[in-house]
Amino acid sequence: MNKLADFSKVRMDENNPKWEKAISRENELYTKEYDLRTPFERDEMRIMHSKGYRRLKHKTQVFFAPQNDHVCTRMEHVQLVASVAETIAKYLNLNEKLARAIALGHDIGHAPFGHHGETVLQNIAINNNLHDFWHENNSLRFIDDIETLTDYNGFQQNLNLTYAVRDGIVCHCGEVDDKNLKPRDEAIDLYSIKKGGKAGAFSYEGCVVKISDKIGYIGRDIEDGVSYGILGQKQKDELLELVHTIYPDLKINELNTSSFTHSLILNLCSNSSVENGLCFSEDCFQVLKLVKQFNYKNICNHPRIERFKKFATLIIETLFEQLTDYYPSIKEKINKDRILYPKLITTFEGWLIKYSDFNLAEKENRRCKNKLIYHLEDEQNYKNCVLDFLSGMSDTFAIDTFTEVITF
Repeated sequence: MNKLADFSKVRMDENNPKWEKAISRENELYTKEYDLRTPFERDEMRIMHSKGYRRLKHKTQVFFAPQNDHVCTRMEHVQLVASVAETIAKYLNLNEKLARAIALGHDIGHAPFGHHGETVLQNIAINNNLHDFWHENNSLRFIDDIETLTDYNGFQQNLNLTYAVRDGIVCHCGEVDDKNLKPRDEAIDLYSIKKGGKAGAFSYEGCVVKISDKIGYIGRDIEDGVSYGILGQKQKDELLELVHTIYPDLKINELNTSSFTHSLILNLCSNSSVENGLCFSEDCFQVLKLVKQFNYKNICNHPRIERFKKFATLIIETLFEQLTDYYPSIKEKINKDRILYPKLITTFEGWLIKYSDFNLAEKENRRCKNKLIYHLEDEQNYKNCVLDFLSGMSDTFAIDTFTEVITF
């Protein structure tokens, strides 16, 4: 194992020429006397205290609205990615706290019902000429515009995170099969990025999270597939035999989360360098692609999941139709439906008050000093508001409000 891998000269700290940009914020953040935290540790806690982060415990990773307590949700996924990213950053002498903050926030804007929910919202956006919807960009928008915390004076304020954390979140796409990962040199407008996986992160720590995202889900998906009876032991044995054929030096006897994750981390840290970037050995890289393809074929596209996708599509499209039908008589129709759909209306009205010009007096009364981002005189703006509202829902909340709408 290569003990000389040392990324300390490109670590994101005060010695890095990118440091001032990396720790910059849109607005100055209040400070506490004797605060021992770094800028990235402050970001980590601001993410963890946000409501969007809490909702991840009821959002799909692979299996929709799981009733099994031991099946991975989006919350567990981001924690696993954070653990993997911290381990890699520690070994390579990178900034562990930056890697952790990015990892914890990377999926905060993920849609309900996982990647299928994302696809449904993408189609709605296209069909209604709304803003582009892809979850990395939506996570950035939630971090920047939606999520809030209560300040010392009791006012709701936006999170106002550092550039490096925001950058790592929007550039985190782990679905891209990059052979080598290196950060980009220039600081860019993060909203100029138009598609996931098309821009490298600004920091090596952001690159670590991107690769940790893939490491974090690939072994766990197999375990969960077995838990639900979607994968059998014969399939696992055949996959392991094929893995050993491609990568004979892989010293594992079982494709579970801990053994596979550990092996991938060791291989990455052994083969990476500042000159070559973050990379696996060729045989390990091929194994990673093989297992990913196996998971898509045998788990993500399993008939049981395909059937649920139809239900998830119906839920999201029905809720979008219900809420967009309120335009232009929004207040009148909301008041009319308040008794019929109490959970949906109460929550949506709160969203309108907090983020739009729906009722500015009530926004002030609720002590909300966050950004006003929707102007309801414009129908497209209103539809974007609905789209964002749906994207923030957990699986369980989407199912509950859908049930309200269709139940007599």
